[in-house]
Amino acid sequence: MGDPREPPEGTPEGGSGNEDEFRSVVFDESFVRAARIQELSARERLAGSFGKATRARVRLGPLGSVPRQALALLLLILLAFGAAVYFGVNSPKGIAARPEGTQLTVSLVALSPASAVRPVVDPARPFAALPTGYGDGTAGLNTPTGAATEHFSKVEVTKALDTVQRYLIASSLTPAALVQGVTTDVRAYVTPGQQAQFDAGVTQPVDDRHHAVTGWIVRFDPAQVALASDTVKVVGAMRVDEADGSTLQITTDHTFVYALKPAGAPAGAPVTLETVRRELTFQFDRVDLGQAQLRLVDAVLQAGPAPCTSSMAAFLQPVLATAQGTAVAQPTPVDPGNHARPAWQVCGVLAGS
Repeated sequence: MGDPREPPEGTPEGGSGNEDEFRSVVFDESFVRAARIQELSARERLAGSFGKATRARVRLGPLGSVPRQALALLLLILLAFGAAVYFGVNSPKGIAARPEGTQLTVSLVALSPASAVRPVVDPARPFAALPTGYGDGTAGLNTPTGAATEHFSKVEVTKALDTVQRYLIASSLTPAALVQGVTTDVRAYVTPGQQAQFDAGVTQPVDDRHHAVTGWIVRFDPAQVALASDTVKVVGAMRVDEADGSTLQITTDHTFVYALKPAGAPAGAPVTLETVRRELTFQFDRVDLGQAQLRLVDAVLQAGPAPCTSSMAAFLQPVLATAQGTAVAQPTPVDPGNHARPAWQVCGVLAGS
């Protein structure tokens, strides 16, 4: 039998065998005796080499060993659960969702004249008899200088006041809205959450406290009424406060006086003064302020001279004076026991008519 250190087919010709070539990797007998042989488990033998098995497992003391992939998955689950608990406990429950849907409440009050409605003395100077204090158009709105509130800066308050002023101009002073039936300019200021309610009031106005377009706009039927003067006299004021820490609130209370005549009437035709008081409550969150839009949440309107028997949901219904004066039936007494009539539909008597 040949030497086991020789290749099976003998030493190659011309070569020195493997003694010199493999001398650096031959282990002596003392090294072999000192080496410890570790028996692999059945699972490790199936999985591959000892190195792979040791790299894929993490020992957890008395609990045994767990694969790294399983440990990583467990940690991810614990992190996700902890985040869910944290955000559930610390969510800003005090911040309500932005209001949507029907928000505006409208109260319409017709003011019946106490006597026959007579035209102004001088159609060329229709407002001559008004008391002092009324201003022309925007000047009469008396928009205050913005001042910071507890939760809103001066810049934010100023922007809200500017938006309200622009809305009042578009909805109370502009001929296009007053006698031409234009509503798009006013709608542009309405927050998207109220536009469906606004549109319903325009297309199907009803005096149900929510769908009267006259809660949004002062408007007269262009088939019946025309402006005798583009000037509108105004007196009133605005008040700024907060509905809550995230809602700025502005309340306006103005009286508008319009010079009206019958539609198509020539110059010099009898002119009637129609008085409209609007008390409006607007609210803003910071999204509204950023978009220069507003939420109109309450509108109370008094208008006269007007008959108590006509609905003012679509158009205000002024009693126009003739040269001899126009008589109007007095309002009927209100019976609180008559539930067939809505409680909010009331009529008053116009003072100083």
